[in-house]
Amino acid sequence: MSGKYDDIIELERPVSRKHPPMPMEERAAQFSPFAALTGYENVIQEAARLTARKLELDEDVKQEINRSLAVLAARTDPPGGPVSVELTWFEPDGLKLGGEYMTRTVSVRRVDRAYRLLELEDRSVLEIDQLLNIRLDAEN
Repeated sequence: MSGKYDDIIELERPVSRKHPPMPMEERAAQFSPFAALTGYENVIQEAARLTARKLELDEDVKQEINRSLAVLAARTDPPGGPVSVELTWFEPDGLKLGGEYMTRTVSVRRVDRAYRLLELEDRSVLEIDQLLNIRLDAEN
């Protein structure tokens, strides 16, 4: 049985003198998968990221927060200066529904009851309505 390519089947593969052979790493890279949907992996990761739901506080907790705020307001009035407290608050997520609860020891400069804000020593603000707990130093 005679084939169409019997005359060349046993010959060695031709090697170009003009173009050197490609290294195996580069050769493999040309067959690697590509991202057909740019950013799709980021969307999947964002969807998988969990966030907490904001808790609805009962009246007892709200009253306790208001009592702590009154004490804190009295302590921060000039010339009292910043007061160190441990706060737990809900930080809404900027990208999706929900957020996370943060607990930090911070220095509060001022309680603004009109706008329902706490002004911290670093000039950042926290909304009073996002607070879950206030622990004053005297209560530690």
